[in-house]
Amino acid sequence: MAARKSSGKRKYGKAASKRVESAMRRRKKGTLKSGRSGRTVKSRKQAIAIGLSEARKKGAKVPRKRGSKSRSH
Repeated sequence: MAARKSSGKRKYGKAASKRVESAMRRRKKGTLKSGRSGRTVKSRKQAIAIGLSEARKKGAKVPRKRGSKSRSH
């Protein structure tokens, strides 16, 4: 089986991965806080989401957010 060739099109920019990396480190240190509540983040998934959100705000290359799955009424 041949190895898959990448098309060279990155979904996420380097700046985005740096933000996520930073958020993960802050989570490990225990200084990563979530939105309005300001609670300490313990979840890995939530840390990634916060990192991507910060990257988005700074204008890094991050794909748009997906809509909720239960859209149809």
